[in-house]
Amino acid sequence: MAAVSISSYHPTSKPPKPTFPALFSHRLNPYTFGAVLLLCFSSYFLGVWHHGHGGGGGATSAATNLVSIIPCAPATTTAAQINTPGGKALDFTTHHSAKGGGGGTAAGGPTAKRNFPPCASNFSEYTPCEDRIRSLRFERDRLIYRERHCPAKEEIVKCRVPAPFGYRNPFTWPASRDYAWFANVPHKHLTVEKAVQNWISYEGDRFRFPGGGTMFPDGADKYIDDVGKLINLKDGSIRTAVDTGCGVASWGAYLLSRNILTMSFAPRDTHEAQVQFALERGVPAMIGVLASKRLPYPSRAFDMAHCSRCLIPWAESEGQYLMEVDRILRPGGYWILSGPPIRWKKYWKGWDRSQEDLKSEQDKIEAVAKSLCWKKYVEKGDIAIWQKPLNHLGCSKSSRGNFCPAAQDADKAWYTKLETCVTNLPEVSAEEEQVAGGKLAKWPQRLTSVPPRIGRGTVKGVTAESFQKDTQLWKKKVAYYKTVNNQLDHAGRYRNLLDMNAGLGGFAAAMVKDPVWVMNVVPVHSTNTLGAVYERGLIGTYQNWCEAMSTYPRTYDLLHADRLFTLYDGRCEMEDILLEMDRILRPEGGVILRDDVDMLVKIKKITDGLKWESKIVDHEDGPYEREKLLFAVKSYWTAPAGSQLS
Repeated sequence: MAAVSISSYHPTSKPPKPTFPALFSHRLNPYTFGAVLLLCFSSYFLGVWHHGHGGGGGATSAATNLVSIIPCAPATTTAAQINTPGGKALDFTTHHSAKGGGGGTAAGGPTAKRNFPPCASNFSEYTPCEDRIRSLRFERDRLIYRERHCPAKEEIVKCRVPAPFGYRNPFTWPASRDYAWFANVPHKHLTVEKAVQNWISYEGDRFRFPGGGTMFPDGADKYIDDVGKLINLKDGSIRTAVDTGCGVASWGAYLLSRNILTMSFAPRDTHEAQVQFALERGVPAMIGVLASKRLPYPSRAFDMAHCSRCLIPWAESEGQYLMEVDRILRPGGYWILSGPPIRWKKYWKGWDRSQEDLKSEQDKIEAVAKSLCWKKYVEKGDIAIWQKPLNHLGCSKSSRGNFCPAAQDADKAWYTKLETCVTNLPEVSAEEEQVAGGKLAKWPQRLTSVPPRIGRGTVKGVTAESFQKDTQLWKKKVAYYKTVNNQLDHAGRYRNLLDMNAGLGGFAAAMVKDPVWVMNVVPVHSTNTLGAVYERGLIGTYQNWCEAMSTYPRTYDLLHADRLFTLYDGRCEMEDILLEMDRILRPEGGVILRDDVDMLVKIKKITDGLKWESKIVDHEDGPYEREKLLFAVKSYWTAPAGSQLS
C-alpha cells in the first residue's frame, strides 16, 4: 500500500489507513504478526523508560494513556498519519467569517475530570489585571490606578470568558487593517468621541478605520511619508518602533507596509477599547501606560519611539517618562513628537492653552532631552525629532545629568519602579562613532545575524553557535507544524500569533515570511533573552504567566508554547494558565504546545474541560522522543442573544 503524501493532508480529511513498510506487504501468519506487534509495543515502552532516566510509574502511566492517542508506528510514518490517529482529524479551518450567530459544538474526546462553565455575559471583555473596579482602589496620581493590578489568587475566576453574541472571525489581513466587525467589539463611543479626527467610523455591521489621527488629518500614510522625509525609513536601519498612547494604532498599522514592526500601547481608559480595536485590526498592541513602573521591554529595544498627541507630561516628574523612553531606545534611535507643545505658535488657541504655558512646556522637554545627551535632529511643521547618541563618550559632565548606578539591571522591567536617573549605555572604547552595545545589521539581515548581546556573551548560556543552531532547528519545527496544521500555510487564516515562551524568537523568525506577526513573550522566570529577540528585529514583552496578560479577550489567533508548563510546574495552577489562554484566544483559534509527554497528558484533561478539541502527536523526530506536541482548536461559542454590550 502506498504511503499517504503530506501534500494530500487536510485537517477535515478522514483518517488514512495505516501504512506499513514492505515487510508487511505480504500476508503474515498470526504468530509472526503477534510477535512484531509485541516488539513494537516493547520498543515504545523501552524508549519511554530510557528517556525518563530509568522510568517510573508516571512515565508508564503516561505512555499507557497515549496508546489511544499515538499508535505504535514505524519511523517512516508520514505526517498525515501522525495527525489523524484513533479518530477524526482536528478541523483547523474557520467557519464563522461570513455569518454571525451563537452556538457551536463542544469538543470531543475523553471526559475531563473537571468542566469549566461559561462566565456570565458581562465578562465578555474581562481583562483581569486592568479591571476598572479594582483600579479604583489605587492612587490616581501619576495614573497609578491605570497600571496592572491583578486579582489575588482567591479572586481568580474559574470560568470561560464568552465572545459577544454574533461574533465573527475577523477580516483577513490586509483588509483587517481597514475593517472590523461591530459584533466583535460592540462599542460606538470612539466613533463619536473621535469623529472629527477620522480614527474610526461605524458603517452598518462593521467599523471602518480611515487611518486618521489627531495630528495626521490627511491619514497615517501621509504622516509617515512626512516623517520619512526627515529620517530614513527605507534602508532597513529602522525596524522596531514603539508608539506611546497609540489610539487605534493606525501609525503602527501603516508602518507594517514599510517593514517596520511597531509595539503600540495605550491604557484601558474612557476611550473604550482602543487596544482591542488595534488587535482586531491585526496590528501589534498591548494595554499599557507610562506611570510609576518601567515598560515591560528591555533596554535598547526600539529604533524609533513616537508620541502623537499622546498627552504624556514628558517634562514632569523630573523627566522620568523621557528617561524611560531613553532606556528602551537604541543608541542612535529617534524620538518623534507631534502635538502639544510642538508648533505651539500656530495651534495654541485651538489647544485652549496660553502661549507662555506651551513655550514653557517645550523648553522643559528640550532641557530633559539635553540632560539625556540627545540632540535635536529636526523640527519641521508639526513634527519634532530628537536622536539618542551612539554612546555616552561625547556627553559633557554638565549634560550627563544623574546617571543610574552602574550595577543597575537596565533590562529588568517587570513591576520595576521608575527611577529619576539616566540608564547607562554599555562602555565603548575611545571612538566617538562606536555604537554602545554593538552595531546592528540592517533589516532583513538583522533577523539571522548573531545579536550583539549574544556575540558579547551577555545572554546566559547562549553562544553564537547555539544561536545559529536554534535558528535552523526552529525552521524544521515550524515546517513540521505546517504538516500537522496545514492552515498555518493558508495566508489569512491566522494573523496575531503569541509565543508564550519565546526563547530566542526562533518560532517568530521561522514565520517571518508569512502574513503574520508574533508577540514574543519571555517569562520572568526564564533566562532573559528578550533583548536578543529585539536585536533580531522582532518584538515582545515580559510576562509572569501566573498572572493574566495585558490584553483583551480574543486577541490572538494562535498560541504557541514550548516547555512553558514544565517551567511553571509548581509555581501556580496549570488550569489558571490554560484558562488565561482560553480568554485571549479567538473562537476557533489554534494552540500548539510542546512539552514532556506526562505534562501534555495532564494538560489534555484540562483542555477537554475547556471544550477544546485536541490531540497529542509525535515529536518531529519520531515516536521515540519523550517530548510530544499537543495541537488544539478552541470551539466556537458565544454569549446568548440579547446580551450585547452597549
